Amino acid sequence: MPDQQGRRVPGLDRPLQPLTVGTSALGADPGDEALAEMMVSGRLRQLDTSNNYAGGRSETLIGAALKQAPDGVTVFSKADSDPGTGVFDGDRVMRSWEETTSRLGVETLPIYHLHDPMTITVSEAMARGGAVPALVALREQGLVGAIGIAVGGGTMVEDYIRTDAFDAVLTHNRYTLVDRRAEEILRLAAERDMTVFNAAPFGGGILGGSPRHATRYGYRRVSPEFAAHVERLRALCERWGITLAAAALHFSLAEPRVHSTVVGVTSAERLAQLESLADTVIPDGFWADLAALGSPPPSPID
Repeated sequence: MPDQQGRRVPGLDRPLQPLTVGTSALGADPGDEALAEMMVSGRLRQLDTSNNYAGGRSETLIGAALKQAPDGVTVFSKADSDPGTGVFDGDRVMRSWEETTSRLGVETLPIYHLHDPMTITVSEAMARGGAVPALVALREQGLVGAIGIAVGGGTMVEDYIRTDAFDAVLTHNRYTLVDRRAEEILRLAAERDMTVFNAAPFGGGILGGSPRHATRYGYRRVSPEFAAHVERLRALCERWGITLAAAALHFSLAEPRVHSTVVGVTSAERLAQLESLADTVIPDGFWADLAALGSPPPSPID
């Protein structure tokens, strides 16, 4: 893993780590208690969760594991719309906050994101009584150290960044070996000195070696041109003696505008694999050869 000096985040008593374990799938299987315990006791003990992951079970399992965990575990979470009605106003943000902190067994969080506000407009989110003023109130009360925006699709992320209300941003499936659509997000965030999380560096699995996702990027089927570019990347990695997954992870880790890379983990095996990938040393010459391949074809997601 690159030897980077971690970014300081208000409300976090230790430097931000370059790798964050994503827990969106945690709680989907009955035996995930053991996986949660590994996540909080292992080497990579910086976790990203959300109010709606596995219907709240992700946070519940993390909270139970935290009771037995040593010091030094960091958890970030997100406010979500009402699962039944889709309402996402200020009252819902406060209820989401109460649900999250109750499940996790904590009183404060270092970063709390507004998550996928697809049921409201940016103007509605920013208005009096809206979701963003509620997040700001939580920050002003010291209940969160920083507030972030985490949303996929279109230009909504950029629109929220331009409000200047947020301290952090989480982008997903938009800055990888084969996709640079987050360039504008990274530019806007850097101008505002925001903390940046880059999630899904494997593009939903195609860059992580998953046979099940070999024909999809961001969960959508890829074009023949896109698939051919991935194969050229794979061949390049083989020539340098590294795996495509290692190159994909370190592409994000090496980007100075990205402060932490979020990788979803679904099993103990995947957690161990992530640690091994993080330790892989990428030869300097690889990046020059990568650039020589040219710009990747358009990805299948917006």
